[in-house]
Amino acid sequence: MQDYLKEIIDGFKQYSTQDTAIIEKAYKFAEEAHKEQKRLTGEPFFIHCCEVAKILLEHKLDADTIAAALLHDTVEDTPTTVKDIETNFNKTVALMVEGLTKIDKLESTSTDEETVENWRKMLISVSHDIRIILIKLADRTHNMKTLDALPKQRQIEKAQETISLYAPLAQRLGIFTLKNELEDLSFKYLHPLEYAEIVKGVAARSENLNKKLESFKNALDAVLNKEQIPHRLLARVKNYYSIYRKMQSHEIPFSQIQDLLGVRIITETKLDCYRALGALHANFKPLAGTFTDYIAMPKMNMYQSIHTTIIYEGSLIEVQIRTEEMHRTCEYGIAAHWRYKLGSKEDPNLDEKLNWIRQWIEWQRDLTAPREFIESFQTDINLKQVFVFTPQGEVKVLPEHATPLDFAYLVHSEIGEHYSGALVNGKMVKMTYELQSGDICEIQTRKNAEPTRQWLEAAKMARTRSKIKRTLRTKGIEI
Repeated sequence: MQDYLKEIIDGFKQYSTQDTAIIEKAYKFAEEAHKEQKRLTGEPFFIHCCEVAKILLEHKLDADTIAAALLHDTVEDTPTTVKDIETNFNKTVALMVEGLTKIDKLESTSTDEETVENWRKMLISVSHDIRIILIKLADRTHNMKTLDALPKQRQIEKAQETISLYAPLAQRLGIFTLKNELEDLSFKYLHPLEYAEIVKGVAARSENLNKKLESFKNALDAVLNKEQIPHRLLARVKNYYSIYRKMQSHEIPFSQIQDLLGVRIITETKLDCYRALGALHANFKPLAGTFTDYIAMPKMNMYQSIHTTIIYEGSLIEVQIRTEEMHRTCEYGIAAHWRYKLGSKEDPNLDEKLNWIRQWIEWQRDLTAPREFIESFQTDINLKQVFVFTPQGEVKVLPEHATPLDFAYLVHSEIGEHYSGALVNGKMVKMTYELQSGDICEIQTRKNAEPTRQWLEAAKMARTRSKIKRTLRTKGIEI
């Protein structure tokens, strides 16, 4: 087991100058606490704690978080108490372990209603320290990797919970590496035949795909070098679950999936991103309607990139262009901006960057019914967005398919409550009109206007629906 300790310490030292004493102490403490315990796989339980810590090392988390990851099961599964953790380590580590213990206790319930309610409680209770959620995501990732040890029904239950709650949460936090891994691990157990078909299909096409990727990378490299644009290129094949979703949504077999390939151009500055885009479109044929600029208009979870799709030798290749900082945010999400306290490396804009997640969690307090919460979680998580302007030029970010009614409630609850009509680009539109990026929306209000049950049909955002339902309930109207 000492090899694990060396691997964890060496991995931590690759990105941090923090003292590793607390990590070494946590390792030895947890190893002793779990020494008699075995997992269902038959291996020592403590290996799970080490694997969770290793996942977090990939996201460059601080020493307290790595220590808490090693200790995360001690209070639940051994005689250790939260007080013991605080006495032997510090209050921060103790609070993280306590938060994780509470989550595990919430997870032990069985019904869908209880699961949803527990998730709402969990998000609210740990919002003071997002690192608790990061540890929990790493914990679930390793558990999913060893799911074969569970009975088949439990495998399906865990996979369903993971794909409906944990993967969207990783996406909401912007941690796409974990999101993709959790989706593929869940997909494997929920749709084993389809999973096997796609894995086999990608493998069969891999030689040709890799040759094409290499050819495109060489051609692109030459173009960017000629323009003297600093860059590095990354290539990838899409994750299996995203391929499956495309097959489902377009009702096509795997053989008709053309855009399996993706290339990322990582450069230094925003200006370099736009220069790279110009060079790309000047030298390769772009596919019409595929360009999106998430640098000018970032996604809700801080994601920034320029997206475009190129037609190259009969294949579609999705290209993403971003800076090194944007790439770190895309790979590691909220973890990339955590206040690590690693010497002077502290992000002065951290509070602003984390404000969206705090606001989102705060909204959950309004959602008293479990079904409303899950609706919010799974609809507002949709990262396809539209950018709509107020008449004063202020930009409001809404999910795809949002309506003027959603826009009104987003501007202010009072405006939503007294909605009487909307002008979009100077023309009156229906309450059910789907807003598009670039629209200018002006909301009209009337003092005696108030929500009716029909409004629920026009509201696409769960937060809007929740506020309408609350008003209807106070008026004694059945929903």
